[in-house]
Amino acid sequence: MNAGETSFVNRPVTLNGNEYPVAVFVPNGWTAARKWPVVLFLHGAGERGTDGVRPTEVGLSRALREHPERFPAIVVLPQAPPDQRWMGETADAAMRALDDAIREFSGDPDRVSLTGLSLGGFGVWHLALSHPDRFAALVPVCAGIVPNGTATSVRQSPLTMDHADPYAFTAARLRHVPVWMFHGADDTVIVPSESRKMAQALRDADGNVRHVEYEGVGHDAWNRAYGEEELWSWLFAQKRVRSK
Repeated sequence: MNAGETSFVNRPVTLNGNEYPVAVFVPNGWTAARKWPVVLFLHGAGERGTDGVRPTEVGLSRALREHPERFPAIVVLPQAPPDQRWMGETADAAMRALDDAIREFSGDPDRVSLTGLSLGGFGVWHLALSHPDRFAALVPVCAGIVPNGTATSVRQSPLTMDHADPYAFTAARLRHVPVWMFHGADDTVIVPSESRKMAQALRDADGNVRHVEYEGVGHDAWNRAYGEEELWSWLFAQKRVRSK
């Protein structure tokens, strides 16, 4: 990658003999002479596959294309295989892709953030629980902890299964990580009460949380959320704080 270029580059990873497509957004003006914030983006159910292209066309990727000037950062976009979720080996592949991008593109390990939409929003909570001291901030969009709504693709994280209150458990484990969550008030695919419950659990745990609910918006809250200019200035100002 030459300084001054902006593009998506292909950086697939292989785990246990399985190849996972990965695209990496490299910002205009990139240089190895400085450390860059890094964002790991987990797509939704509709972008699963093996083409490596669909994750670069929706959600955060749309914002990257429309307003690249807002993203002085490396953005890692792994693709989950058909019918898979951001758990198990698929989650491990996403983390491998993140590590590889940090090494190759001079990422700052203390400014690594995690975001995802719908299926990927469930993945945000699972990966954050799996790696509670890894991320500087979380941005779950139309996400949830327990499947509620018409979505058939999402599953509860196995890390919360044995807890009577999975929201409180998640909040206690992640209260040191700043969170900005978004949801559509009219979402029937993943109902907005999921974000409301999680936001309240974080408040009860003295967490750092912002919760935005868009009136009149259904499941497709991601274009509006990722189009929020303030979100990105906030996100890139965050630095990792380890749990105590």
